[in-house]
Amino acid sequence: MIQSMGRVGSCFDNAASESWNSTLEFELLSRRHFATKAQARREIATFIDRYNLTRRHSSAEMHSPVDYEAILVA
Repeated sequence: MIQSMGRVGSCFDNAASESWNSTLEFELLSRRHFATKAQARREIATFIDRYNLTRRHSSAEMHSPVDYEAILVA
């Protein structure tokens, strides 16, 4: 992991992570109430797997993040 070296107050430093957090909150957390921490962890892990393995992203030429990284390496 490489620390971001953007200038102080730059909105672009955290744009990708803020976008992901917003998606998680909107699509999962705001619509569900979890009975236990274990249930929350399971459902968030499932969401992350779907997000990385199957969900297509416009910023990745409509590929999933995993597929897009494989294309870049090839």
